[in-house]
Amino acid sequence: MTVEAPRVVFDCNIFLQAVVNEEGPAFACVSLVEGNEIIMLLSSDVLAEAKDVLNRPKLQKKFPNLTPERTKEFLEYIEHKALVVPTVPKVFSFERDPKDEIYVDLAIGAGASHLVSRDKDLLDLMKDSTFRRRFPDLIILDPVAFLREHAQRRKLK
Repeated sequence: MTVEAPRVVFDCNIFLQAVVNEEGPAFACVSLVEGNEIIMLLSSDVLAEAKDVLNRPKLQKKFPNLTPERTKEFLEYIEHKALVVPTVPKVFSFERDPKDEIYVDLAIGAGASHLVSRDKDLLDLMKDSTFRRRFPDLIILDPVAFLREHAQRRKLK
C-alpha cells in the first residue's frame, strides 16, 4: 500500500522567499515537490496573489534578483508542479486578516495536511482552540518547522 505524499499549501510570502533566496528554508520547502515528497496545492486565488506580489516594483527594487524573467519562470514552475484545485469552497472567515482566508480555504477544501507560512496571523491559528477543534487535521507551520517535521516523517518510513 502506497501512502500519498502530504498535501501542502504555501502562502505567498513563502513563494517570495523561495524566489529571492535559493539557499533558504522557503526554497527547500517548495523544492520538496521535485521528488514527489509533497503535493503542492494551488488555487487561482493563490496564484493570482503570487503573481501580484512577485511582480510588485517595490519588491523587485528591494530584491534585485526578483527579476521579471525569474518571476515568470518561478510562477510557471509552481503552476506546472502543483495540483491546481479548480474550485475552492469558502469554509473559513478570518476577521483578523481576510486576505489569508484563501490559504485556509484551499488547505481545508483540498485536504491539505499543512499550510506553510511565516505570517503571524496564520501561525497564531494553531493557538486558537476553536480553530483547532474545527480543523484538527490542518497543521500551520513556518518553513523551518515544516522541514524539521518532514525530516522526522522521512526517518519513520
